[in-house]
Amino acid sequence: MKGQLFVICGPSGAGKTSIIKEVLKRIDNVVFSVSCTTRPKRPHEVDGEDYFFITEEEFLRRVEKGEFLEWARVHRHLYGTPRSFVETHIAEGKDVILDIDVQGALSVKKNYPNAVFVYIAPPSYSDLKERILARGTEREADILVRLENAKWELMFMDEFDYIVINDDLQRAIETVLAILTAERSKVSRNLDRIEQFKMEVKGWKRW
Repeated sequence: MKGQLFVICGPSGAGKTSIIKEVLKRIDNVVFSVSCTTRPKRPHEVDGEDYFFITEEEFLRRVEKGEFLEWARVHRHLYGTPRSFVETHIAEGKDVILDIDVQGALSVKKNYPNAVFVYIAPPSYSDLKERILARGTEREADILVRLENAKWELMFMDEFDYIVINDDLQRAIETVLAILTAERSKVSRNLDRIEQFKMEVKGWKRW
């Protein structure tokens, strides 16, 4: 059985990173696809764990070689999902989580329509604004860019399969875990197992 691709999106400050980290701790056979980016590394981030931080020149070289599943320019920087990591793990039967922006999600949706798309939303736009300002890790100009991008992203929530309102972090985590569990239980993901049962009872007749 092949793995499932889960695409998790949401505006900056919605809590995607916190939710994904907890989900990865609590469910088995799922891996996180680390994206490449040209943006500067924040003090708390680890290269290779949060992102692969590369130069724009290197990023564009990889674009030309077709090494990204999707890529986009967001907040003045480039972001891309390494193709080989995703395709290899799905072929091995592992589920893969992508944490990407809406542009990237819409691109993935065209090529992988069977992927599961989850949007993490804040309780309100004003609440999101407060969260971003409270970070205190970015310049005012960068904050304004993120807020404007958030307005644009929120307009595409209806393109997703699931919406999770993060007004309570633990509840949001449980909801995402429930989504992954439910998707794994779909008949379409268990055809091999169903066929195995049918083979085992082949020839059986009712009394």
